[in-house]
Amino acid sequence: MLFHQLHALWHPASYHGWGRSKRFFEGWYYKLVSVNETHAFAIIPGIAMDENGQQQAFIQVLDGKNDTAWYHRFPVEDFRPTPKKHALWIGDNFFSEEKIILNLPQLKGEISFEETVPWSNSLLSPGIMGPFSFVPFMECYHGILSMNHGLKGDLCFKEENISFSKGLGYTEKDWGHSFPAGYIWMQSNHFSTPGTSVKASMAIIPWLGSSFIGHIAGVLFNGKLYEFTTYNGTKVKQCLITEKTVKIEMENRQFRLTLHAKRDRATSLAAPIAGFMDARIEESMKATIEVGLFDKKTNAFLLKDKGSSAGIEVAGDHSRLLKN
Repeated sequence: MLFHQLHALWHPASYHGWGRSKRFFEGWYYKLVSVNETHAFAIIPGIAMDENGQQQAFIQVLDGKNDTAWYHRFPVEDFRPTPKKHALWIGDNFFSEEKIILNLPQLKGEISFEETVPWSNSLLSPGIMGPFSFVPFMECYHGILSMNHGLKGDLCFKEENISFSKGLGYTEKDWGHSFPAGYIWMQSNHFSTPGTSVKASMAIIPWLGSSFIGHIAGVLFNGKLYEFTTYNGTKVKQCLITEKTVKIEMENRQFRLTLHAKRDRATSLAAPIAGFMDARIEESMKATIEVGLFDKKTNAFLLKDKGSSAGIEVAGDHSRLLKN
């Protein structure tokens, strides 16, 4: 078990729950959008364990265009992860970094992923958490399996066959015991420049009896990933939230990132608290994000674009994230 735990530390995609039996959750988030953006699904497989050791496996399905969601519960025995790599079976459903196979009441089929783009990874900074990956008492850990990739395959949704070939996907994950008390999350990879992807989040992070506001953002553009994180010196200059919009501005020594998201109708999803899926969050997959990436050295914008089919969540006590 210890070997599997240490291996997972440097491989964020892998299962981290080896040896855990209570107050723990782990979930992967697969975003699938068809080539014409008429269909968008978020598929969320995972496992949850409460403080008393009660356990369940699950697969959530969010139909982002029709604002509906389903939560499928499975016996914990149906949750079958693989050591050393992300290859997970939940019942007859399979999930990995390369493909998913679904056999759910309303959704069946197989989708493979082409040319995935994971977050940078190094010995001292294993994934998007950076050095925080090594802190053993974090409330929630985060990983990016792929900022952007192509899709190939079909899904049968309520007896309708939907092609996702030439569509776009995005994959991330979370693990720990609870989602933050307040956070913002947004993501889009549907921009006018192919291959562009944006992901950003801000959250209240408990820390040694107190808390701080952590932030992570990435812009994939022209094959390069521009990283804006708490641990690389990025500062949040502005964070404004209304019922219809979210505006964030981040800046480091070389670049300034501005994000203006327009929120849309959201759908309720189950979320973890103290290990079990008893909390509720609201997610939209029909938002838009205007992004500006400014190079301070050349005094010019590298990127000004607008992303569609954007996912966005504004949850909990988000008032503590505000900054004028």
